[in-house]
Amino acid sequence: MNDSTFAEAVEQVGKVIDWAGVAAIVLGLLLATSLFARQIFQRTDFDDSYRFYRQRVGKAILLGLEFLVAADIIRTVAVSPSFRSVGVLGVIVLVRTFLSFTLEVELEGHWPWQRDRDGST
Repeated sequence: MNDSTFAEAVEQVGKVIDWAGVAAIVLGLLLATSLFARQIFQRTDFDDSYRFYRQRVGKAILLGLEFLVAADIIRTVAVSPSFRSVGVLGVIVLVRTFLSFTLEVELEGHWPWQRDRDGST
C-alpha cells in the first residue's frame, strides 16, 4: 500500500467515524425527544421528565463528541502529522474536552474528579 492509498484509507475511516459521531448525536436527540414526548403524554411530572430529557440529550452529545475527537485524531496523526496540524488538533481537542467537562457538570452536578472511590459525590 503506497502513501497516497494509505492516506485515502485513513481519510475514509475518519469520515466514517465522523458520521458515527453525527449519527450518535442525531439518534440520541431523536430517542430522547420521543421518550420525553411519551412521558409528557403519560402525564408524568414535567420537571422530572424535562431533567431526564436534558440528561439524555447531554449524553448523546457527549458520545458524539467522543467519536468526533477520535476521527480528528486519526486523520491528523495518521495522515499529516505536521506541527501546524497537531496544533490545530490540540485546539479542537481542548475545545471539545471543555464542552465534555461542562456537559458532565451539567448532567452530574459535579466535576468528574469529585467522586469518592465508591462512585458517589
